[in-house]
Amino acid sequence: MAKCTYIDLLPEDYDLFYSNLASGDRFVNSRVKKKTTLFSRYKKGRLAAQSIFKTLSPVWRGFTDEQRQAWNDVGDVIELNGWQAFVEDTAARWRYSYSGYSTPSLLHNARVGKINISSPATEIKIAQYHPQFYYIRKKVYGKKGMYYPLKIEEYFGLPLELKIRYSSDLTAAGPSPFAKFYARVHSLYQGRDIYTDLEIDLDLSSAWKLDSAILSSVTGLAVNYDLYIHLQDVTGSLWFDNLEANHSGQNWVRDWDCDDINKVFGSVYYQVPQNWAPLIIPDGAEYESIYEEF
Repeated sequence: MAKCTYIDLLPEDYDLFYSNLASGDRFVNSRVKKKTTLFSRYKKGRLAAQSIFKTLSPVWRGFTDEQRQAWNDVGDVIELNGWQAFVEDTAARWRYSYSGYSTPSLLHNARVGKINISSPATEIKIAQYHPQFYYIRKKVYGKKGMYYPLKIEEYFGLPLELKIRYSSDLTAAGPSPFAKFYARVHSLYQGRDIYTDLEIDLDLSSAWKLDSAILSSVTGLAVNYDLYIHLQDVTGSLWFDNLEANHSGQNWVRDWDCDDINKVFGSVYYQVPQNWAPLIIPDGAEYESIYEEF
């Protein structure tokens, strides 16, 4: 088999080439693979039978105006339309073997982040770093399963607003129990590094709720910040979703909808940092993204 690393196509060949072939793994073993453009009648029937859209379309049409508006309101929070929010939540629900359909909530949707602490552990701390520039894994538009590393330049400017939607079932297991979501802001003043914390104290026991905090000024010139979730002297579980760290007109939290909070990117994307990196994680403490019925 002939192997090559580069093909120089004539302009008139572009449409014909890309209508039948597609790039495979571009970073490790570069290759070209065949597009599946023609399906047999049998395969078309199998695909249609397996499609979640075929099942959910009549359900969506059967919703009342109030039910559809409730899902539209959820979509406004997670940057989807109501139909997409309903499909995303139901797909996750069925994947985890729950039946039926969820009641739409403005506080959580589909998969959520979960921290669990059990004996002998009583503490966990995870971090998401926000230097002035970093890389994320970005999907190539219109290409199934294709991504590329995208450099992000995060020019930090105050005010910084934190928001967290969470539910907790924690029990004190030490002298100083607490749970908090916070940002540590780094600033420069007269040749010194200054660190200012913007904290949201989380209730140890709470139904789903939204808490927020704003930092408008620091000593010196604000440079960057890092995000942390820290639980100490407690056992039990904390669920959270739709995190926000808003500055300069947008939310900068990576994986803000908690689809895969502990994802580690492989060697191909070595420059992409983990969504939430473990700082303190003893035996008995863990964190993950999961779907649960609340």
